[in-house]
Amino acid sequence: MLGYEALVRGPAGSPYAMPEALFRLAQGVETTVALEIEAARTALAAWRGLDLPGKLFLNFSPMTLRHLLADRERLSAALLRAGIAPSRLVVEVTEQTPIGDAASFGTAMSVLRELGMQYALDDFGSGHANLDLLAHLSPQFVKIDKSLVRGIASCSRRLEILRAVMRMMSAFGGRVIAEGIEHEEELAVVRDLGVTGAQGYYIGRPSAQPDTQATPQVRRALASRHIAVFPQMVRSGWSGMTAGRLLRPAPTVSPATSNDAVLRMFQDQPELHAVAVVHDDGRPLGIIGRQGFIDRYAAPFHRELYGKKACIAMANREPACFERSATLEEMAQILSGEHTRSLADGFLITEQGRYIGLGTGADLIRAITEVRMEAARYANPLTFLPGNIPLNQHIERLIDAASEFRACYVDLNHFKPFNDKYGYWKGDEMLKGAAAILAEACDPARDFLGHVGGDDFLVLFQSNDWPARMHEAIRRFNDAALAMYAPGDRAAGGMQGEDRHGHAVFFPPVSMAAGVVCVSGEGVAALQRLGSQHIGAAAAAAKREAKRSATGMAVLDFLSLAAALPA
Repeated sequence: MLGYEALVRGPAGSPYAMPEALFRLAQGVETTVALEIEAARTALAAWRGLDLPGKLFLNFSPMTLRHLLADRERLSAALLRAGIAPSRLVVEVTEQTPIGDAASFGTAMSVLRELGMQYALDDFGSGHANLDLLAHLSPQFVKIDKSLVRGIASCSRRLEILRAVMRMMSAFGGRVIAEGIEHEEELAVVRDLGVTGAQGYYIGRPSAQPDTQATPQVRRALASRHIAVFPQMVRSGWSGMTAGRLLRPAPTVSPATSNDAVLRMFQDQPELHAVAVVHDDGRPLGIIGRQGFIDRYAAPFHRELYGKKACIAMANREPACFERSATLEEMAQILSGEHTRSLADGFLITEQGRYIGLGTGADLIRAITEVRMEAARYANPLTFLPGNIPLNQHIERLIDAASEFRACYVDLNHFKPFNDKYGYWKGDEMLKGAAAILAEACDPARDFLGHVGGDDFLVLFQSNDWPARMHEAIRRFNDAALAMYAPGDRAAGGMQGEDRHGHAVFFPPVSMAAGVVCVSGEGVAALQRLGSQHIGAAAAAAKREAKRSATGMAVLDFLSLAAALPA
């Protein structure tokens, strides 16, 4: 037990029972300070009589703290009268009033440290509890506001914020306390993140006679070998890449420049893929692509007819054009829009509407492909399920925590013939349906579902009732898949298609196969020696067995497979 926070309450059953109403009665600075000091005296007196372990956390507003810290001798005397060791007191700086000058407040707070007391920044992430104050105070504790903790088991953004605060506090030598814990799943997440402390209704409700130790449910949650399933942030991969990164400096021509002059420019600069037609004020008017321009010059009498004419007539007057700050996501839209055909000429890049250079279609496609491939490692672009990197990270966490689990490799039998006959749109719908059914089969607090790629999925089960969950998922998917066939194929019990050699073959309906590898305590120990990469090989072996099984599921023990796996 790290400690207890002192909470003040008004007369029970009255309009002033809650602290907010009680403090609203205080009119002006003097009465507010007096009320806070009296609340602290009451808390200290109660603490002496309770004989509780750990530390006492006392709340003070910045205004009252400035008042107290102005007279160090008086504060020291008050502590002596309280009869409590300063090392057991933690002053919480609340967000009720502004701090004012953070540097001078930090200097004033150093008195507490000299007296042997610790202090905490309360409700960090709300009100006046900000980064500037954190830098100047260097508190021993930061209490994360409940608005950032509540629902953290299902919100990846809250999880990342908490991770960032923990990194900062680690650098400052302080510790983090998560406020507002109301559910076991939230406690499991902050536990696995390495948060020092937690408080909230799940830990213990306010009481005049609090328990001296954590409740059995809290102890079980803290001691559980099951790891929390961290919510995953979907990464688009677009961030950071702009049109400016694809810019190639290139010469320009005026709209009156002759076609013969443009031809000489292309002949003198073989690497030039296009040239921009630009107005005198820098506004782009069009683009002339090298290949199309030269091809037209190859036509009979073209030079004679058009060589001396203005080049603007041969320019594409509606080229793709982007500001230097345009994101790759915005630029990617041209690949599915009306500018697709002109992409071979490249695109214009401007700054505040004035031409600064060109970009090539090849560079744009290459950049889009690279970021999408990188993003797909984190989340599948079709199902938005976690990809290979989050899957591997979760497996590593399971092994590090010595948690028993089941790795279930899921594959769809005969999916390719269905996809070939009914089209990619229908195939994608089937994959999304499989993802949804598997997600419903998982306990979101215990089980991790990822999309390896194509029609392959991996479920990392910690739920004890995983066999029932997986059998039900197989049944539901098989029924849903059959319903996606045309009536004639359903009646025939399958469809005609071709195998990989081009031979006519009758294919049964698409069905789900699940190869399960059970990793016991000894299996986890083996993985700690061999490495997590062996899970994938073992699950693939189980999947092959499952595809031959009449039930669609095969269960193997990791230890029985370990000897046959490649080193």
